[in-house]
Amino acid sequence: MKLTRNNVGMMMPRRKFLMGTAAVAGTALAAPNIARAQSKELYINSWGGPWLEAATANLFEPFEAETGIKVKTISPVSFAKLAAQVRSGVYEFDVTTLGGGDIVRANAAGLLEELTPTYEGGVFQNGMGSHAFATVLAWRADAFPDEQPQSWADFWDVERFPGKRCLQRYPARILPLALLADGVAMEDLYPLDIERAFAKLDEIKDHITVWWTAGAQSEQLLRDGEIDMIGIWHGNYFRAEDSGAPVAMTWNQAEIERAYWVVAKNTPNMEAAKMFVEFATSPEPLAGFVEQANYGALNPAATELVANTAKVRMPTSPANYPLTFEQDMINWGADPAEVSMRFDEWLAY
Repeated sequence: MKLTRNNVGMMMPRRKFLMGTAAVAGTALAAPNIARAQSKELYINSWGGPWLEAATANLFEPFEAETGIKVKTISPVSFAKLAAQVRSGVYEFDVTTLGGGDIVRANAAGLLEELTPTYEGGVFQNGMGSHAFATVLAWRADAFPDEQPQSWADFWDVERFPGKRCLQRYPARILPLALLADGVAMEDLYPLDIERAFAKLDEIKDHITVWWTAGAQSEQLLRDGEIDMIGIWHGNYFRAEDSGAPVAMTWNQAEIERAYWVVAKNTPNMEAAKMFVEFATSPEPLAGFVEQANYGALNPAATELVANTAKVRMPTSPANYPLTFEQDMINWGADPAEVSMRFDEWLAY
């Protein structure tokens, strides 16, 4: 049966039954049979769109070919589902990806299995470093034919650069941008001055026509000219550029976030899950994935395999990385959950 969001509820009781059978089986044959059944398929909580296309071609299908383990995907990526399944013992997926903020929270809550590094320094908070993406400043070139914005201070300068603005509805990413706009140096951002950041957001609030919530949405807004200036993930920017839209961007003050593969605590498919994480962060599969999806590989050996023509689009390339800063959730300066609630209240008024 193909696993979908509609039939996943029907599948889960069976997976829970298999777990229970393994625990209480009284014959010597029962446990080995269950172990073999578990090894035949792996459930991965995945993103969709171009991410899924790149992961399928470079990670999922090659892993299946090498191991015989069928990969089934469940979307969208959900921290809430990860927490719920670990606490209930009813597993929808075995493996997922988390960003820097969520992985700190998940590890503190005991939701993740320990991992052995695929490469030196690869493990952070029980997540295996996969790739990096960046929030960049982009704009419609036809909206600014003479002078073009080059910093977040320019994004905030509505008199010098009039037009429709757009930011992601995600405070962990946009609060640092507000502080940069207010003159804080990149090296001095963390811990964040939350009060100062919200005060700066007050200045731009009435000029944000859309708070985007999905990468494809941000790409469409920029490509179709519905906004003039945007904070956007770099991969979505390049897809808008490749469509032929008159757009431009800068790596200056781009905000890098790392993505990690994690294994759900006590998943019944532990062995297969850890095999996949090792495979997905090894040089050749990871290089293919980041090259197709325009990410930056975190395994240095994978970066060496990426074509030079592709590296120019990666936030981790030697030319781009010095212009950027990395999100620091360990030293963030406040409880992200509380700040998120405050941000939602701020948007409502």
